[in-house]
Amino acid sequence: MRVPELRMSYCNDAPPREDGAFVLYWMIANRRIHWNFGLQKAVEWSRQLNKPLLVLEALRSNYAWASDRLHRFVLDGMADNARRLRTTPVTYYGYIEERGGEGRGLLEALAEHACIVITDEYPAFFLPRMVSTAAERLPVRLEQVDSNGLLPLKAADRVFTTAHAFRRHLQKTLRPHLAAFPQADPLADTGLPRLTALPAEIVKRWPDATASLLAGDVNLDGLPIDHGVASAELVGGAVEAERRLAGFLEGRLDDYAEARNHPDVDATTGLSPYLHFGHLSTHEMFARLMAREEWDTDRLAADSSGKRSGWWGVSESAEALLDQFVTWRELGFNRCALSEDYGSYESLPAWAQKTLAEHERDRRPNLYTLAEFEAAATHDPLWNAAQTQLSREGRLQNYLRMLWGKKILEWSPTARDALEVMIELNNKYALDGRDPSSYSGIFWCLGRYDRAWGPERPIFGKIRYMSSENTMRKLRISEYLEKYGR
Repeated sequence: MRVPELRMSYCNDAPPREDGAFVLYWMIANRRIHWNFGLQKAVEWSRQLNKPLLVLEALRSNYAWASDRLHRFVLDGMADNARRLRTTPVTYYGYIEERGGEGRGLLEALAEHACIVITDEYPAFFLPRMVSTAAERLPVRLEQVDSNGLLPLKAADRVFTTAHAFRRHLQKTLRPHLAAFPQADPLADTGLPRLTALPAEIVKRWPDATASLLAGDVNLDGLPIDHGVASAELVGGAVEAERRLAGFLEGRLDDYAEARNHPDVDATTGLSPYLHFGHLSTHEMFARLMAREEWDTDRLAADSSGKRSGWWGVSESAEALLDQFVTWRELGFNRCALSEDYGSYESLPAWAQKTLAEHERDRRPNLYTLAEFEAAATHDPLWNAAQTQLSREGRLQNYLRMLWGKKILEWSPTARDALEVMIELNNKYALDGRDPSSYSGIFWCLGRYDRAWGPERPIFGKIRYMSSENTMRKLRISEYLEKYGR
């Protein structure tokens, strides 16, 4: 099966070059070998031209919030990819930037020898700008491939403002795309020719770190990144992602619908960092979940009313999980793909901006600075525990993530200040930060994808209110407080 045209974008007008030495796959978002439309497209070109395939996976040092935590997680994935490609005809080139800007020019230098360059489409963080800039400089065609979700980004021509509206759209349009999945292993039986060697002048200027990745001896100490945000215990990479997915489906899926909101119960998937860094594909996650459910498309409901459950025709827990990683996740990608202001305060619904403005001068009994928030130094033990989990482990329990944001709104001078704090803390510490889904969660705390609520309250106005007291009454949380409390 060929990569669907709806998932393809042509980033420049340069033609492919048949006399090039190789096809270049510039791996920037879908950092995996399996279930990857981008790699699959690169294989298509290599077969068509009968040329070797070179995979470039680079790690910059000067991206926003660069730290030991984020670097280590990416490096784990690079090591996995290097190991997996070692037994294939594909050449892997891992490059690690040791000083800010040292990697500049590497892509263009490789493109001088390439027939065509294939890369990943990802609608958030610095990646769209990076790809756009590269497209202007490359001497050959740059093609971008969407492997983000079950629904191609181009299959929606407007920004959806509620999950219900997007769910209706999915129920109307998703069926044909469920029959157009990426190949589980796009490198199986390819018969591609091998690249004898990388251009010597390129490797001399930009040393290949593949041997260090395979040996596991990449040292972060000398890199110009934030060493104050320590590596998390969570191991990155596709191998660990697949292991965790299997463990969840075998051991925790049945309890997911009932227990996922309770901090004391480890019922969530824990897979969002792997989805964010492209170590895991939503297509693989969907395929393995539905295989467990013994599902086929005949079980899809006929209606497209936007109901949260019942449309898929699977168990309650599977329905709840699908709503999270299909509806809500892809809703965030929809906004980022079609709205460049997804991270700005002005992107909030008009009603939310209006009610927050009306209550901007309300008295705030508790006010904290960014430093106090970061240090988990508020008067609220539950909020402090949530922030401690985030800063220590790079993750935040799903339900508490909502409370975490609501309290930052309540304890900040203005809603704009609260938004800045949420983005800074989330993107700095969370392994799944800087992602469309992260921005959905942050902005939901301020009214995105929500509606006006009553009664109108001080500070919040008509924004949905949450309290630590109610949360502690509703959820099983004592062990969580014991683990993360001061």
